[in-house]
Amino acid sequence: MSQVENKPVAHAEQSKPWWRYPIVWLVVGGPAVVVVASFITAALAIKHVDPVLDTSAGQVNAPSEAPAIQARNHSAEQLRQPADR
Repeated sequence: MSQVENKPVAHAEQSKPWWRYPIVWLVVGGPAVVVVASFITAALAIKHVDPVLDTSAGQVNAPSEAPAIQARNHSAEQLRQPADR
């Protein structure tokens, strides 16, 4: 049988702690950034709540809103005359 020679392996590579390997930060860093960003987004959403708008028909708060409300009401109406074919 042939003898297998044990080559000396660099102990510097084997004795490094896990946080010294760059690939660990690529694997752990991406999801960690997403989790932190979701907490920031939730905090902003809770702190700056959007007001509830009154969408009942006939109530226009500003003249600039009138065309949008008329277009919305027009699109909701049924056709009065059938289209020519």
